[in-house]
Amino acid sequence: MVATILIVEDESDLSAIVADYVTAAGYQAEVVADGREALAGIQRKPPDLIVLDIMLPGLDGVALCKTVREFSEVPIIMVTAKVEEIDRLLGLEVGADDYLCKPFSPRELVARIKAILRRSRKPDDDARLVEIDDAARSVRIHSQLLDLTPTEYSLLAAMVKRPGTIYSRAQLLDLASRDNLDVADRAIDSHIKNLRRKLAAAMPDVEVIHSVYGLGYRFEL
Repeated sequence: MVATILIVEDESDLSAIVADYVTAAGYQAEVVADGREALAGIQRKPPDLIVLDIMLPGLDGVALCKTVREFSEVPIIMVTAKVEEIDRLLGLEVGADDYLCKPFSPRELVARIKAILRRSRKPDDDARLVEIDDAARSVRIHSQLLDLTPTEYSLLAAMVKRPGTIYSRAQLLDLASRDNLDVADRAIDSHIKNLRRKLAAAMPDVEVIHSVYGLGYRFEL
């Protein structure tokens, strides 16, 4: 079945270009220019993925994303004209799966759409590969138990449960602080470095914790 990509964008020239690229990639593109109209359509028939601009008439992208997350886990890529806005969105934890700053390459957007849809269609494979036990606070890779500190467990478990989601250093610091009130912002990079080393021992030649320049980190197989 062909995946449907809903493009919520009020700049007609941009939405037309994005729709052309999405269609050329083999998906079905639908374009809506109003936030409230988009919400009604999503409630009626959820698409397979949403490309969502922040500045919209009717209902802005942040409010729309939060509302959609109340009833659906449909993947959402948010688009903004300001890099600073991405930092704010990450702090708000609106529930988006990825972010792009204008102007962006339509090819880059399509690549991200493909990656997110690929992830969303194979959750069982990932679940078997990475096993999280909240009760024991343990993580297994290919059934191999990782030797993690409490803070490393908190960071890794959160990222594994939401693959592809970008976590800012502030968000990771908040997670780490639940185990150690004295964790400093600069210590997050050290924890990530240690996690990468331990994951590499269980999965040689596979990088799963990716740095997102200027934003933070995300877990992706």
